[in-house]
Formats: sequence, C-alpha cells, structure tokens
Amino acid sequence: MVKNCYVHIPFCKRICSYCDFCKLFYNTGYVSSYLEALNNEIKRNYNGEKLETLYIGGGTPSSLSIVELEELFSILSIFKKTSSCELTIEANFDSITEEKIDLFKKYGVNRISFGIETTHDWILQKMNRTLDKKYVRQIISYCKKIGITNINVDLMYAFPGETLDEVEDDIDFILSLDVPHVSTYSLILEEHTKLFLENMKNISEELDAKMYELICSKLSNFSHYEISNFAKDNLYSKHNLCYWNNDNYYGFGLGASGYLDNIRYTNTKSITYYLQEKYCYGKEEIGYYDMMEYQIILNLRTKWGISKQKFFTKYHKQLNEVFPYSMLVYDGYLVDNDDFVFIPEKYWYLSNEIMVKLLEECNYE
Repeated sequence: MVKNCYVHIPFCKRICSYCDFCKLFYNTGYVSSYLEALNNEIKRNYNGEKLETLYIGGGTPSSLSIVELEELFSILSIFKKTSSCELTIEANFDSITEEKIDLFKKYGVNRISFGIETTHDWILQKMNRTLDKKYVRQIISYCKKIGITNINVDLMYAFPGETLDEVEDDIDFILSLDVPHVSTYSLILEEHTKLFLENMKNISEELDAKMYELICSKLSNFSHYEISNFAKDNLYSKHNLCYWNNDNYYGFGLGASGYLDNIRYTNTKSITYYLQEKYCYGKEEIGYYDMMEYQIILNLRTKWGISKQKFFTKYHKQLNEVFPYSMLVYDGYLVDNDDFVFIPEKYWYLSNEIMVKLLEECNYE
C-alpha cells in the first residue's frame, strides 16, 4: 500500500551555486506546459490510495505565481488524503508572500519548509542567494498567525571559509524564530555545480565535525531524531520518515524518484522529454538482499534504528543472522536494547563508517 507521495516543482527564480537538484529558471511558458504534463503523469499512475503524506518540493514551489499555484493545487486535488495527512510545501523567502501563504492554507497545507541556509551576506553571495532577516521574521510570524505552526527551516554549514562563530550566529537566529523543526546539511560540493566548477575545496573533516557538534549542542532542546534533523513536540517530518523507514512512495515530476513494491524508479531530468510525456528515465528492481541493505542503511539514520521484529516480519530472518553486529555492540558503536538496534548519538558523525562495517559482515546464506 502506497501512503506517501512526492511532487517535484523544478522552477527557481535563481539557481543556487551548490544545488545539484533537478531545477530550471522560472519561465511562465514552461510552467503552464509543465503543469499539464504533471497532471497527465499523475492521472496515469496514481491508483487512488489514501495518502498520509504529500510533499511538494523543488526547485522552489513558491516561485510559482498565485494563478499557477491555484492550477497546481487543482491538479493535486485528485489525491485522496487521510484526515491527518501531512501536506508539506517548500518555500524560499525571496519568492514567498502572505498571499501565497493564505493560498497554501486554503488548500490544506499544514507544514512549510523554508530555506534559510545562512544569515551571512558573504556566504549568501557565494551561494547566489539573498536573505532579509526582518522579512523572515515577518513571514514566520504570519504562518503562525493563520495556524500553520508546523514549520521547518534549513541550515547549511561547512562552507569554505566559514567559522564556528558564524555557524553559531545562524543557529541563534534560527532559535529566535521559535520553529519546531530544523534540518541541517553539511555542504557537499557536487559535480556540475557552480562551486565545484570553481574548484572550491571542502573544509577539513575536523572542522566539519566541530560544526556538527556545535549544532547538536545548540539544538539540545530538540529531539535529534535523524542524523541531520531536529524536532520539538514530536513534529517529525512524517514524509521523510517514510524514506528512512524504507516505505513505498510515489514520485511525480521532473527528475522525481519513487519506490513501489521492489521497484525504484527515476524520472527524466530532460524538460523536453518530460513535456513529451516521456516521464520515466529508468527503473531498478531491488533484490531481496538489496532490500535488506536499504533497510539497514536508512533505519540507522534515525534515533530509533532497526526494529528487530519488523525486520523479521518483513524478511523472515533474524537481524543478527544476516548482519552479525555483536562486535559493533561490544565496541559501543551500536546499541542493542532487545527490541531495536541503533547507533548512539555520540557516534552519528561516524555513521557511514559504521554502516560500511556492518554491511561488510553480512551473511546472506
């Protein structure tokens, strides 16, 4: 049963220098054609399930005009939703208005994810972004005023030349907004991005680790429920939890990915192909053992880790039969509390190395 859906809106008013997501400069003509193709893709593939999460990401969905957003929400009205469905939309402060927030509220949006990234002008300039802190406060306050209180803000850190004090300034500003969810991302210099092509170099692992430790310390009043995510009042991102739980989800739109049964698929990133309704770029059938590995890698990103009972129910094997983990428990890198196996928070920064070690010991016989 599919309970989750991601819809991609690729348009942006400006292209961030670090971004390798599927995106296009905003163009009114393209938007109209794109929404028509999106509508046809959804009608062709959605099977009428009731959704528990619907996530509208990008790109920058808030870059669309009021008329275009009305059309988008009309298209999305085909989706059946549970009474508690989490409906998230992403927005940037350079394209959001109170009028657009009113429209979001009208169509049932109950969670907004805002990109802040940083408050420092010199980093914003390098990122090709802008930010007006006074306007940020105004928009956040307006969201709360009309009843959209489930708000996430994104922070990016580890920018070359950035200091610990600057990271702390960013966190202090975010804390002053009194929002219940914060997502943090260490800058990755992806190929084909402007920063990569400018030969920018990553900061040292030591400084990156210190920044991560500082962020965790400053957000200690939040539940650190996933390596990069912090929440108050149990307002976890239900949609992102579907990824970390290895659940099924639809992916609609340019460059979107989905996971249905044992098939992972990715849509084309070519706007030409997409407008011709040549939606899917490729499909991968996930084998039985690969599914187990995905389960391990994704579950261990969260504070809950792997449910041994759910693992057995899903794969008909005991977790330690397939992934002998006793030495990692002995060394303190994993905790086994009888029901769950998880990485203790103090070792989350080393989670990739721990997962590699765990998978090296796997036994599929």
